[in-house]
Amino acid sequence: MPTDLDKPAKNIILFGEALVDVFPDGAVVGGAPFNVARHLQAFGLHPVLITRTGNDRYRHKLIQLMDAFAMSTSGIQCDTHYPTGQVRVEFGENGHTFEILPEQAYDFIDPAAAAEAASSIQPDLVYFGTLAQRNETSRAALQEILHHSRPSPRLLDINLREPWYTPQIVRDSLIHADYVKVNEDELTALPELTGLPAMHDGRDIAQRLLEEFQLQAVLVTCGGEGAWLLDRSGAVAHTGGIENVSIKDTVGAGDGFSAVFILGMLSGWPEELILERANQFAATLCGIRGAIPDSSEFYKPFIDAWK
Repeated sequence: MPTDLDKPAKNIILFGEALVDVFPDGAVVGGAPFNVARHLQAFGLHPVLITRTGNDRYRHKLIQLMDAFAMSTSGIQCDTHYPTGQVRVEFGENGHTFEILPEQAYDFIDPAAAAEAASSIQPDLVYFGTLAQRNETSRAALQEILHHSRPSPRLLDINLREPWYTPQIVRDSLIHADYVKVNEDELTALPELTGLPAMHDGRDIAQRLLEEFQLQAVLVTCGGEGAWLLDRSGAVAHTGGIENVSIKDTVGAGDGFSAVFILGMLSGWPEELILERANQFAATLCGIRGAIPDSSEFYKPFIDAWK
């Protein structure tokens, strides 16, 4: 993976939503930035999550969990009006569906506090997505973080959750990104959203995105079929699907993939190896309920194997 970094990351800023996924049988802490941060912490990096919660029981649940995982809470803001974010998760024959509630605390991340948190860190990478940009307040907070974290590389994890995105949000996010992660469906939607010519071949879309937005790489996840990557040099890396995967649910599998991608990219692993390891980790996550494991023992086989 092309990168100017010559050592693993020590500090990573993750911006966006911290929330609870409300399942039929209970609530678990989630949100893509939190999930990725949790995995990075387990893999020995130092993630700093910048988000906002309500002053409620779900905030206490989040802080308690982060303390248990020895994660930094320095970037967690508290809102006295809006609640901690919630996503209602339902299961059906075709997998899980989400209902993302509006007007949540993560929509109102304070720009000044975000700038203060970012300026106190020398990050090796900044991770951000699209969901937390649905409100202009949090969009302004992200701009402060990006300004105060230059020249750190940025990984954009696109999540097109209707109706919580606009073409302008997507295009602006791509302008500020160096690396972009999407799934197959999101990739095919990007030409129309960004004003590019209509294209049907995934590699053609990725190549045009690299050129239009001066990206370093486009990473495309394909669910059970694996993943592929196109980088600025024109090199293509690919990993296939994994057989005999035990699936309890797929919530957070993509976040696990993102975490290992970050770990591998900043550790200098070859591209094919990054994809292989990220895919294996994501597949294993599908065997547990929710996005993150209850015990740090879950990570030990991967850490031992990757030394």
